[in-house]
Amino acid sequence: MTVPAPFSQLVTPLDHALLWARQGQAVAIATVTGTWGSSPRPPGSNMVMSKMGLMEGSVSGGCVETDVMLHAQEIIEGHAPTVLSYGVSSAKAWEVGLACGGKLDVMVEAIQSPACPHGTWPLHLLEQICELQAARKAAVLVRSLDGSQHVLAQADQQNIPEGLPPSVQKAAFLQLHDGRCTTVEEADGQKWFVQPIIPPPRLLIVGAVHIAQYLARMAQITGFSPIVIDPREALATPDRFPGLESGSTLVTKWPDEALETLGVDSMTAIVTLTHDAKLDDPTLEAALKSPAFYIGALGSRKTQASRLQRLQTLGFTEQDLKRIRGPVGLAIGAVGAEEIALSIMAEIVATRRHAPLADIRGW
Repeated sequence: MTVPAPFSQLVTPLDHALLWARQGQAVAIATVTGTWGSSPRPPGSNMVMSKMGLMEGSVSGGCVETDVMLHAQEIIEGHAPTVLSYGVSSAKAWEVGLACGGKLDVMVEAIQSPACPHGTWPLHLLEQICELQAARKAAVLVRSLDGSQHVLAQADQQNIPEGLPPSVQKAAFLQLHDGRCTTVEEADGQKWFVQPIIPPPRLLIVGAVHIAQYLARMAQITGFSPIVIDPREALATPDRFPGLESGSTLVTKWPDEALETLGVDSMTAIVTLTHDAKLDDPTLEAALKSPAFYIGALGSRKTQASRLQRLQTLGFTEQDLKRIRGPVGLAIGAVGAEEIALSIMAEIVATRRHAPLADIRGW
């Protein structure tokens, strides 16, 4: 059996930035603060860079990254934070290859650390953000675009911290619930960037079978945090799932117990791959009671029909059961574990993005 290569559990560029900073490297963070027209990366997208030349994330489709990296090195060396503007109307756009018709603003600042004492992004703030994301807690980061002020507020706080202009406080409160980034300009010209910090999407895979090996890896590549759940310890082994950690991302509890412990939020997708009613049914029962944005179950039409009948006897309505996608995945004619994993991951992404393909079952 082919085992996918090991992969990192560092999910976001900010996770990488924190790791590098803790290793003693000087690090800069680039953030998309504005887009107009065609743009492959939305506001709030991050690219992180170290003085040693490491880089994770992106701020465009590869058009401006090299130029951003050059500015980042200057800022790491002591230059002030800056907002870089790219657009087709400027000569610089052609120099760096931005010819897609859009415009883009990118803020670049360095993390303040022993390796970069003049940095403006406090290291403790980065640590808090990564801790909140790991705990799947939402927050909002408010920054002045000159890099002089940074405020982080958690979603469970009743009020946005004082010290911010009223219009910025209001925007922070609204965007925290809306989930979108925005820029606020004060009457004196001071500009602020309001960036909700939303937990990364997560994929809970029940069944440590062959398909799960590929699905977990594809999930990580796609920006999801994969967790594999299976009480069968002979299957759920670190050797078969390199990169996952026993007890945290490779769980050998019964699925319903695991889901209760992990908690399921609206950024979570759940898929069962076992074909075993003892494992699938409790999982689906828990999933249907949760706000998970995607629920899928592997199996034939006959298997799906039997499973729905069993769940109906537990009191779930026809509308409830429509949330379960089965046979799971987009109908791409998949053959073999790798292609089935691809079809499932494609359906999860289509559902999350509300793409038309999500509603075209094809089965």
